[in-house]
Amino acid sequence: MAFDGITTKSVCYELQNSILEGKINKIFEPNKNEILLGIYVNGKNYALNICIDSNLYRMHLTTNSKPNPLNAPNFCMLLRKHILGYKIKEIISDDNLERIVKIKLEGYNELNDLTTKYLVVELMGKHSNVILLNDKFFIIDSLRHLDTSSNSYRDILPAHEYISPTNNKHNFYNIKSIDDFSNIFKEDLNSSLSSLLVNYFIGFSKPFVKNVLKKLSINDKNYSKNDIIKVFNYISNILNNLNSNKVSLVTYSNDNKKMDYVIDFISKKSDLDINFFIDDFYFNKEINNNFISYRNNLLKLISHILKKYSLRLASINNKLKECEDKDKYKLYGELITANLYKTPKDYNLDHIKVENYYDNNNLIDIPLDNTISVSNNAKKYFKKYNKLKNALEIVTLQKKETEEELLYVESIIYELDYAKDIHEVNDIFNEISENPIFKDYIQINTKSNNKKNDIPSSPREYHIDGYVVLVGKNNKQNDYLTTKVANKNDLWFHTKDIHGSHVILKEPKENIPDSILIKCAKLAAYYSKARLSTNVPVDYCYVKYVKKPNGSKPGMVIYSNNKTLYVNPSIDTF
Repeated sequence: MAFDGITTKSVCYELQNSILEGKINKIFEPNKNEILLGIYVNGKNYALNICIDSNLYRMHLTTNSKPNPLNAPNFCMLLRKHILGYKIKEIISDDNLERIVKIKLEGYNELNDLTTKYLVVELMGKHSNVILLNDKFFIIDSLRHLDTSSNSYRDILPAHEYISPTNNKHNFYNIKSIDDFSNIFKEDLNSSLSSLLVNYFIGFSKPFVKNVLKKLSINDKNYSKNDIIKVFNYISNILNNLNSNKVSLVTYSNDNKKMDYVIDFISKKSDLDINFFIDDFYFNKEINNNFISYRNNLLKLISHILKKYSLRLASINNKLKECEDKDKYKLYGELITANLYKTPKDYNLDHIKVENYYDNNNLIDIPLDNTISVSNNAKKYFKKYNKLKNALEIVTLQKKETEEELLYVESIIYELDYAKDIHEVNDIFNEISENPIFKDYIQINTKSNNKKNDIPSSPREYHIDGYVVLVGKNNKQNDYLTTKVANKNDLWFHTKDIHGSHVILKEPKENIPDSILIKCAKLAAYYSKARLSTNVPVDYCYVKYVKKPNGSKPGMVIYSNNKTLYVNPSIDTF
């Protein structure tokens, strides 16, 4: 991520201008990687979010609330004991653009003595930390403990003196001239300009450097001394204006097409523009990450069940194939019984040849079990026939039920593949929670803890030439649209024999134009498993001809009096 030293310093400048002399009146620890400080200053309440997640580390003001554990963790309780009620006297960002922030706090201890403490925030990837120091810079405690035995070059433990992290990179602020800057690049002439800047200077992220080169139209791998001068001047100008309204954050798309952000010349919209830009960026990113994680967990569960039922269907098909021989065993039993009078009474016969009166008395060779008599072999064949006959009835029913379950599970996978947000995934979770086939698997911690996710999503709604068209997002919503929302004279659309959404055309006129029907059919095709196909068959009929059988799976209906349109999936015309 692009929360580099430059961004850290920019955030600190805004905080210095907004929350100095603010009183800490609330402290929360929503999870093991975050600390939230409630700050009251000049009649306003602020919330300072400190996150030390290895991938999402940052520090900024936030307007987004987060759930808190019922029992406060130990470090949260320690912070409440030591700094609750303290005032923020100074916010110090590192002079060499390192991602380290020291927050100086003043307040009265239990003896009513004015004391000073420091909250140090280190934002360094997997080594990020929040450390509380006393006025002698000894560690009171930290969110994460480190010692030299764990390959650390310093101890982050209570009662140890705090030692700042070391960094062998160059400090851009110490570069006094363009020649000094250019000489650094002579050390490695084969590397790209962006790699050199990132590897040799503290506080520069790759997105920031790439954006600078893009703004200056400089080739990353083929650059001149004049290009180096341009870069030096541009970065110097940015650093000199970090505490002004001339620079702020802008979105940036990296080489992998992932969205990021960088400091650049753009007028601020507010005094806390950078803080709230970061707040919105990470809030949306966390929502997206939660959505992806939630959906993938459900997909993993559903895929496991799909595999289970696929194996069951394969086993059923093998059993059905075995049942195909039942008539052969009945024939063997009948022929042995009919020829018992001329069959030897020996127990060691491996086979006998008898006339098959069902086949013009041609001889047929029947295998025997030589451990039993010939008559008992006939009984054994009749028993096997009756067993397979009964099994055929049971297995045929099992196959029908298993195929229905497979179709339903496949429809859930389709819904998950096209779910757009966490609310849609939560609707699907609620649906499968009510289905018995998932009862042995739903115990896993798949569902998000955020109660806001329990808000059901709404159907998709389109307006086509004055008509309202509703599209279901999941099986339960499909049922709701078709059986509750739609009137009997509304039109119902669905892809023929293909998983997809129910599409309802509300209040169609008597002579509805073919163009409207085609557009609705295109919607039904687009929101189906055949989205990437062409010439997709879509059935449509009046809702009064659509019925939901008792006990059927969510989303499963039967219909009649339908017509079929062949269309290419599309929503481009809406």
